[in-house]
Amino acid sequence: MSVAIWNYPTRIHFGAGALSLVPDLCDELNIRAPLLVTDDGLSGIDFIKQLLGYCCLSGKSVAMFSDVKGNPTGEQVDEGVNAFLLNECDGIIAVGGGSALDVAKTIAVIAYQERPVWTLGGKEYDWSWISSDKIVPLIALPTTAGTGSEVGHSSVIVEETTCSKKIIFHRDMVPPVVVSDPELTVGLPPHITAATGMGAFAHCFEAYCAPGFHPMAEGSALEGMRLIAEALPVAYEQGDNIDARSSMLVAAIMGATALRKGSGGVSALAHSLGAIHDIHHGLASAIILPYVMMANQSVIEPRMALPGRILNLEATDFNGMLSWLLNFREQLGLPHTLTEAGIPDIDIEKVATRAASYSGTQGDSVTLSTEQYQQIIVNALQGRIE
Repeated sequence: MSVAIWNYPTRIHFGAGALSLVPDLCDELNIRAPLLVTDDGLSGIDFIKQLLGYCCLSGKSVAMFSDVKGNPTGEQVDEGVNAFLLNECDGIIAVGGGSALDVAKTIAVIAYQERPVWTLGGKEYDWSWISSDKIVPLIALPTTAGTGSEVGHSSVIVEETTCSKKIIFHRDMVPPVVVSDPELTVGLPPHITAATGMGAFAHCFEAYCAPGFHPMAEGSALEGMRLIAEALPVAYEQGDNIDARSSMLVAAIMGATALRKGSGGVSALAHSLGAIHDIHHGLASAIILPYVMMANQSVIEPRMALPGRILNLEATDFNGMLSWLLNFREQLGLPHTLTEAGIPDIDIEKVATRAASYSGTQGDSVTLSTEQYQQIIVNALQGRIE
């Protein structure tokens, strides 16, 4: 596979073997001493060693920060900023899933600013004071095909004092360069492949269903759903299939791009569950999606014909889409309930309250109340589709 260069929604170098381009891309961004930010547990993996070798041969002085875990916290961001400053770094290479990329993007924005991380992001915050000249250059390398954080202009970070996820947002937060190499996703275990892939599907589906006129986002969402339906079972069964892995990386990018139109109840609940109960975001999204679909049925039902046709469903209506989704999820070995996922003792009221106040639901198909979110959680615990 040759490496393609796309300039939408940012500059993306896409293809197997693109990892080798990183040193030259660092030179383009005037990065001589990068901080490598990566997921906990990835620091010793082969492609990280390979990347460090490429950088060493090109004269780069690389420091590493790998203390990033799922559902990252403000403390991890602060530790990353300290590592960046103590090692006198001048840029960031972010390698990993959505957690590592979110932490790296937040470090890049906040490292040289004069205010703390929690003054960034969300519609209630004023980020106009951020100086774009002080944002650290960053190269993002995704190792999962899920959140599409590599092309997003926000990060999701847990604020420990309130045990809630905050959207950290800035218009210049999108990494200026992305290296999307499917070879970096080959080692992803089947269950993580399935969970992250269904998370990407949820992004596409929610964005398509969001109200408003945004045909570019809808086009990305529809094609993302088609790619996932076709490629995810192959990537799940044949982890070394580069074509399937490539399609999933593209679909994740499309899902994140489509979210410019808006997200909804799936995102709200998945983020709330992740902050309070530390469940994987993609897995939470995969479980919650059909239950939120039911809560939104009255509004989204007329719109199901088009995705139904694109997915070649026999019944191109709401029930056909729901039936396909449930079967597709089962095919990927994903649980039907939150109880099966190992979190039976959910603080239902707390999660529902957080979901109802989630700042990312401005594109929700139906404005769901705290009580409705509570019912969705109960349904998701019991496996009740109604």
